Amino acid sequence: MTDPAIAVSDSPVAPHQYRFVETHAWWLGTFGPHQHLTEHRLRQWIPAHPDREWLLERELTGAQTWLTGSADEAREDGFDLHDVAPVGRFRARYGDFDTAPDDDLGIDLDTAFCAQPRPPRRGSWQSPTPEFLQRLPRDPAALLARLREDNPGSWFGPFAAAVTTLRTALVPAELRAAFFRALSALPGVSFTDGALNVDGHACIALVHDAGRTRTELLLDPADGQFAGERDTLRTDSRCGLRAGTVISATAVRTAVVDTEGELPAA
Repeated sequence: MTDPAIAVSDSPVAPHQYRFVETHAWWLGTFGPHQHLTEHRLRQWIPAHPDREWLLERELTGAQTWLTGSADEAREDGFDLHDVAPVGRFRARYGDFDTAPDDDLGIDLDTAFCAQPRPPRRGSWQSPTPEFLQRLPRDPAALLARLREDNPGSWFGPFAAAVTTLRTALVPAELRAAFFRALSALPGVSFTDGALNVDGHACIALVHDAGRTRTELLLDPADGQFAGERDTLRTDSRCGLRAGTVISATAVRTAVVDTEGELPAA
């Protein structure tokens, strides 16, 4: 098991403060045979105590990049080009956001929505809680064994599970270091520096070059925090996308702020 030598550290979060996580994403959308990337922006304020209310803001900018076909062709084929995604401001304890509209209350996706109180999540790779993260082994070999045991599938395998967990930006530094060493032992995984996220920031990358897509896990070289990802097709897809097409690209930045809704300095 190799050591990718990625520096890791955490910014302390005082009891009254919030961890701010901002995601700038281009995600794949489809209108029949017409494929495009749509620009999303998400901002999340996570309280130091996760049982308090979290805040999520989601925005569709309206920008699109067409990969196959075009907006005009899709419109001529009868498709409504309005991208469907939950947008607006959402609140929930434990980050368990309910982004579905409530017809009885006349609330739609463009309106602020407060989720109904619900019990704490049990925690998983897809939705980790502090307790779930605390129980994960810090030994890289043991962590890799756990990743393989819990995620044996070819689609959502060990690498995808780890990326999903790290994407939350809630994984503490010591555990992030174990993740990086564990992932470096997987077949098809390599380590490179000088990769750029979608905002053009230089990152360290752990690259999983296997299966249908080449996935780059992008990390901030200053602290080893999640800084984005990029998925690129390794083979031609059934829907007409060619090998080498980027089908997902994100940039993520994190900071500590004093109040909900506060934006950190650029």
